[in-house]
Amino acid sequence: MGEQDPRRRTMTRRRLLGSSAAAVGAVGAGAGIYGVADSAERTEAVTGTETVAWDGPRQAGIATAPPQAHAIFVGLDLLPKVGAAELTGIMKVWTADIARLTQGRPALADTEPELAAAPARLTVTVGYGPGVFVALDRPEVAPPLPAFAIDRLDPAYTGADLALQVCADDPVTVAHAVRVLVKNVRSLVTVRWMQRGFRRARGAETPGTTMRNLMGQVDGTTNPEAGTADFDSLVWDDGTDRPWMREGTTMVLRRIRIELDTWDELDRPGRELSVGRTLSTGAPLTGAYESDEPDFSATDRNGIPVIPPSAHIARARHTHAGERIFRRVYNYDDPPAPGQVSNSGLLFVSFQRDITTQFLPIQRRLDEFDALNEWTTPVGSAVFVIPPGVGSGSYIGEGLFGR
Repeated sequence: MGEQDPRRRTMTRRRLLGSSAAAVGAVGAGAGIYGVADSAERTEAVTGTETVAWDGPRQAGIATAPPQAHAIFVGLDLLPKVGAAELTGIMKVWTADIARLTQGRPALADTEPELAAAPARLTVTVGYGPGVFVALDRPEVAPPLPAFAIDRLDPAYTGADLALQVCADDPVTVAHAVRVLVKNVRSLVTVRWMQRGFRRARGAETPGTTMRNLMGQVDGTTNPEAGTADFDSLVWDDGTDRPWMREGTTMVLRRIRIELDTWDELDRPGRELSVGRTLSTGAPLTGAYESDEPDFSATDRNGIPVIPPSAHIARARHTHAGERIFRRVYNYDDPPAPGQVSNSGLLFVSFQRDITTQFLPIQRRLDEFDALNEWTTPVGSAVFVIPPGVGSGSYIGEGLFGR
């Protein structure tokens, strides 16, 4: 190994205890460059025709597993003339379009019907921002998040009256669906932002592998498992306070810029101390496997915590079982500004029954003292109510608009 670059930065547990580490040594090159084709002819599986049910008591795109590889999040603002009648019209149009597009059929008046033929597990999730409740003269269900010291929010990625989360395993399918859904209601809304995200391509990893963000970290290790009673109690509203919200949920979307150009200056041990996990396996620094419970009381021979109190997993750790969220995150990688190498980050998406009691306590701890705050900056933020799903003959939000 060559002499360490003096420009590389290191981080110790002692430093992390006081406040908030050289890029990894060269990784061995692959054994070969060119693959050898099998002599027998191979047939690739075609997955583009796979569909996800669009109707049911809950909207698709939340518990849908595995998460699709591509996503576009769209924030829209209502025009001043939009009231309850116009909102109902938007929901009816979207319901009809979603019903067709997700099943591989072109939307009504679809000008590019051929692009709808491969749904590739397309899902569309509709959300309501504060403006919807203003237009309906109804009490706000999920107000915007409070200001956090770490935030540097850009209005271009913050807030919106309506949201669309459009996901599929094919980017063409996603782009087509977004265009259809937006253009069919363009007389009533304007687009505030579009944010494109991605994960590993379907088939690139063994099913069940935890996603990695562009910092190299596993992201979502402690997620509740969809389809379990635990998941249901944390995510879905029971309708006690608002009958129209039964089987609905709330969504927080945070655009988090990652300073990859300075993260590159940190050595691997420093990165692992900042996160609290071994990067290669995702295991906590006190364990051997990703699923191992971290031991925050463990110390080294000098009495220093093995997982620093400022490590990300220590700050994001829930304090009780009800203080958990369901993460469904995507990476983004946009063109960099002049002089930069990267303009990358995370589209942090969380679903939870109650933002105040589940999301906010975690976010406040991260805001106060998270080692990763040196390399991550929230630049966009929006909160949405996700209404229940659609039954036969109904439309999205009918329980709210129909009252």
